[in-house]
Amino acid sequence: MCGVYHQYRSMDNALHQLNQEYPLNIDPSIQEKLLEVQAKDTEIAQLAHRKATLPEIERKAELETQLTRTRNQHVAAGVILGDLQRDQARSDADVEVVRQRILKDQHLLDSGTINDSKQLSALQHELESLARRRTELEDVELEIMERVEGAEAAVSVLAGQVAVLTGELEQVSSTLQDLSGSLSADIAEVETERAALAAALPSDFMSLYEKIRGSHSGVGAALLHRGQCGGCRLTIPPQEMQAIKQSPADAVIQCEECRRILIRTSESGI
Repeated sequence: MCGVYHQYRSMDNALHQLNQEYPLNIDPSIQEKLLEVQAKDTEIAQLAHRKATLPEIERKAELETQLTRTRNQHVAAGVILGDLQRDQARSDADVEVVRQRILKDQHLLDSGTINDSKQLSALQHELESLARRRTELEDVELEIMERVEGAEAAVSVLAGQVAVLTGELEQVSSTLQDLSGSLSADIAEVETERAALAAALPSDFMSLYEKIRGSHSGVGAALLHRGQCGGCRLTIPPQEMQAIKQSPADAVIQCEECRRILIRTSESGI
C-alpha cells in the first residue's frame, strides 16, 4: 500500500488528480473572466463591511444609551421635584395656619376685651409659643425652598442635556441614513454588474465557484501568480506546478491547499 500511495503522488498522478476531481474544461479566456466576478464579489463584501462598520453606527448607539440614561435621570429628578413641591405646599400651609392664629390672638389681645389677668397672661404666653413655632416652621420652609430650587435646577440642566442629545442623535441618524443609503446604492450597482458578468459564464463553472466561495471567506477564485496561489498566498510545490504546466489550457484547476480555483495567465510562472 505504501508503494501505491507514493506512486499516486507522482507527477503523472498529480496531473490526473487535477483533471479528474473536478472534470471541467473551460476556455482560458472565459476562466479569466471569473476573476472579474471575484473582483465584484470582493468589492461587494468591502462595501458591505464598510456599511456595517460606519463610525456613525457606534456613535448612534452611544447617543441612544446616553439619551435613555439622561431621560431616566430627568424623570427621576422630576419626581423628586414634585415630592419637594408638595412638601413645600404643606410647609407653607403649616406656616399660614400659625400666622393666622397669631393674627387672631394678637387682635384679641389688642381689642381690650379681656380684663382677666390670667387670661391675658395665657394669651401672651400662647403668642410667644406661636411665635417660636412660626420661626421653627419658617426655618423648615426655607430649607425646603432651597431644596426645591436645587431640584428645579437639576431638572432644568437634565432637560437641556436631553435636548442636546436628542439633537445630536437626530443629526447622526440623518448622516447614517445618508451614508448607508449611498453604500446600499453602490452595492446594488456592483451586484448588477456582477450578475451580468456571472450570467455570461458556464453554469457548472459558476456553481463550483459559488460552492468554494461560500466556505472560503468569500474568495472562490484566485490568480496563479509566479507559482503562488493568490487565495492562500502559499507557494505551490514544484511537483504540483509541473502537473499544472502539463494540464490542458482549458482545464479548471484548484489549489491543493485552499481548494480555490486557480486562474492561469502569462504571469503564472508556467
